[in-house]
Amino acid sequence: MTVQSVCELIEEVAPLALQESYDNAGLLVGNPQQKISSVLLSIDVTESVISEAIQKKCNLIISHHPLIFNGLKRLTGQNEVQRCIVKALKNDIAIYAAHTNLDNVIQGVNGKIAEKIGLKKLRILQPKENTLLKLITYVPQLHSYKVREALFEAGAGKIGNYDSCSFNVEGVGTFKANEEAHPFVGNINELHSEPEVRIELILPEFLKYNVLQALLNVHPYENPAYDFISLKNTWNEVGAGIVGELDEAVNELEFLKKLKIIFNIPTIRHTNLLNKKIRTVAVCGGSGSSFLKDAISANADIYISGDFKYHEFFDAENRILIADIGHFESEQFTKEIFFEIITKKLPTFAVQISDSKTNPINYL
Repeated sequence: MTVQSVCELIEEVAPLALQESYDNAGLLVGNPQQKISSVLLSIDVTESVISEAIQKKCNLIISHHPLIFNGLKRLTGQNEVQRCIVKALKNDIAIYAAHTNLDNVIQGVNGKIAEKIGLKKLRILQPKENTLLKLITYVPQLHSYKVREALFEAGAGKIGNYDSCSFNVEGVGTFKANEEAHPFVGNINELHSEPEVRIELILPEFLKYNVLQALLNVHPYENPAYDFISLKNTWNEVGAGIVGELDEAVNELEFLKKLKIIFNIPTIRHTNLLNKKIRTVAVCGGSGSSFLKDAISANADIYISGDFKYHEFFDAENRILIADIGHFESEQFTKEIFFEIITKKLPTFAVQISDSKTNPINYL
């Protein structure tokens, strides 16, 4: 087992292309081809986590928060980040992070929060926009099935809970091959007409290269005609936060008490109780104050997140209950996501969850 093969399991669920532009997810320290015997899962990478990995003989650490977030100009051990990198390299420990890419998929950080709370009918709170493409290509009728299947296999044609989605129109294509061509059908210097199918499919922009290679590999023509068109559509399967529904509406105070138990937290910072039942719940792990307006627009009764500043609580304006449960606290179950992803594909592989306390915030 190599570092890369384990990291690819995470990226099947949360592709690196889905991370935000400011982020630094991916393999941060180590050789992707290094063979590994055991993995340690953590929310953060600290010196205590590195020591734990050494003690448990884990040579790959997978964390939620990236150890290296800003640029490094030297490695002299003058701060904890540098000391962690040096210690990891000395002990042949690779370090990988899945951060906002794991935040932005429905089965990621926010999906796990929703699962713990018991939410149903999940939808993305702030879906991504301008990230989809439409592929249009023209294929001889007898080859259209084979080409469609290859494009589906490469990841095109997925819309919501449906895959293998395409639109097909039959028509006639014309072309004349010159002396340098090697036509699949028709003769040199003769105008040829061929019954063809126009195939249209939608795909995420980050899959463009893979889908194009699949098209070129299987299309019978020497020079297939195709277009990629940027779409203004909203990609409802990817984005920040999640909104869901409880099976039954519950009292506000009782729901807040339930959150304290689920997340094992001593306190919750919240806005004034609105004396109404909680049924629709919006969540965003980590720092989610910037999505408060989206939670209000989604008609959520409560918005659960972390890192709200004093003045941001006023923005609720008695239209929604804000529950700030803490940054670390809201993301604590991310280790479970990593564990489930890896052990589902590698049930006998040694995967260990870190015992180190990495939350820098304490409560008295």
